[in-house]
Amino acid sequence: MKLFDPTSRPVERKVEVARRPSTLNGLKLGLVDNTKFNSDTLLHKLADRLRRRHGMTVSVTNRKRSPSHEIDEAGIRALRSQADLVVSGIGD
Repeated sequence: MKLFDPTSRPVERKVEVARRPSTLNGLKLGLVDNTKFNSDTLLHKLADRLRRRHGMTVSVTNRKRSPSHEIDEAGIRALRSQADLVVSGIGD
């Protein structure tokens, strides 16, 4: 009997992680809704909690065409220029 092992080793690569803000107070929040069920509800509740606790405001919202689609370049530019912090929501 011949068995096939479909696993492979992970490819190592350098990943640059974005700088984390020292405080959340007064930051502008960007939201990315991936269109899954309840994603928008989760994001709005989180945004409301961040507003109450840290004075954050939602400055830009982006809704993807579907969970598998990427955000288009214009959406990425808007998030980069208008938000200090971005939360990408999931649902289900």
